[in-house]
Amino acid sequence: MTDTAPADADFTPGELARGRALRRARLPWALGGQVAGLVLSVVLGFTAAGAGLVGVVGGWFGGGWAAEVVAGSAALVLLGRVVALPFSARVRAVSARYGLVTQGWGGWAVDVVRGTAVTLALFLPLALGLYALIGRWPGRWWVPGAVGAALLAVVLSFLHPLVLEPLFNRFTPLPEGELRAALLELARRDGVAVREVLVADASRRTTALNAYVSGFGPTRRIVVYDTLLSTAEPREIELVAAHELGHVKHRDVATGTALGALGAAVVVPVLAALLAWRPLLDAAGADRAQDPRSLPLLAALAVLLGALSIPVQCAASRRIEARADRHALELTRDAEQFIAMQRRLAVANIADPYPPRAVELLLATHPATGRRIAAARAWLAREEAR
Repeated sequence: MTDTAPADADFTPGELARGRALRRARLPWALGGQVAGLVLSVVLGFTAAGAGLVGVVGGWFGGGWAAEVVAGSAALVLLGRVVALPFSARVRAVSARYGLVTQGWGGWAVDVVRGTAVTLALFLPLALGLYALIGRWPGRWWVPGAVGAALLAVVLSFLHPLVLEPLFNRFTPLPEGELRAALLELARRDGVAVREVLVADASRRTTALNAYVSGFGPTRRIVVYDTLLSTAEPREIELVAAHELGHVKHRDVATGTALGALGAAVVVPVLAALLAWRPLLDAAGADRAQDPRSLPLLAALAVLLGALSIPVQCAASRRIEARADRHALELTRDAEQFIAMQRRLAVANIADPYPPRAVELLLATHPATGRRIAAARAWLAREEAR
C-alpha cells in the first residue's frame, strides 16, 4: 500500500484523509521521542558523562556503592522522562486537536508522575539486586541474573492485571443483561474460562475504542472500554471480544510471557559479555563491570538491544493479531459484522487504514485495518466457495 491509497467502499475520502493527517502529525513526534531517548542513552552510556552523573548524584546521598546504584538509576529514569516529556506532550496535543483526548493536562501530569513512580519502584530494586550479583560473582553473575530476569518477566505478567492496571483505570463489573450474557456465552462456547466481564473507565482519558482479555486462569477477565459500550453495536462488541478470546484460545499471553522470559534470560549473558569488554568500559569511564559507574553503559546496551528488536517483535505481534482475527471469524461466522467492527474502530480511533508499508513493517503491532478487512473478505469468499 502507498501513502495515497484510494478511497473504497469501507471508508470515505474524508475518513481516509483524516486518518492520514493524524498519522503524519503524530508519528514524527512519537519517533522523535524514541530517538531522543536513544541518543540520551548513547551519550550517557558510551561517554564518561554517564559515569560522572552517577558519581555526582551518588555523592549527594553520601557516596558509596549502594547510593551510586540507587541514585544513578533514579537519575537515568528521571532524565529519560524529562527528555521524552516534550515529545509525548506534543503527541497528546495533536491527539487532543483531533478529539481523541478527554483528560485535562492536570490529569495527564498525574498519570506521568504515577507512571514514573511505578518505573522507579520496579527499576531501583532491580538495579540494586543486579549490581549486588555482579559484585558477588563478577565472572558468573549472568547465570543467576538470567534466571532472575526470566522469573521477573513471569511475575510481572501475572501481576500486571492485578496491580498495575488498577493504578491507571477503574474497573467495574458489566451489569447483568443481554450483552454480559452474550460475552460469557461466547467464552463458554469457545472453551475459555472467564471469571468476569469488566468495564474500564477509559472515557476519562480518551474517546478511543478497545477491549481486551487479561489475566491467567482464575484472574482472567474480559475488559471492555466504556467508550466501546457507549458507541458500538452489541454484535460488534462480541466480535471484539471474540478476537480477544482468540488470544486466550491460542495461549498468546502465556506464550508471550514464556518468550519474554526466554528473551530476558538470553539478553542477560549478552549484556554481561558486552559489559565486560574493556574498550566499552574505558569509553564509559568505568573501571570494571561491578563499578556502579558502568550503570549508564548497561542501560544504553539494554536500550539499543531493545530498539533493534522492535521490528521483530512487531512482525510477531502482527501474525498473532491476524490469527486472532481468523479465530473471531471462525467463532462467530460473521464476516460482515467483523468488517463493520473494524471500520468502526478505525473511524473512532482515527486510524490510517492504509499506512505506508515501511511504517507498518517497522512499527505496527497490528495489521493495518485495510489488510484486516481484506483478510475477512478473503475468509468469507473461501467459506462461500466450499
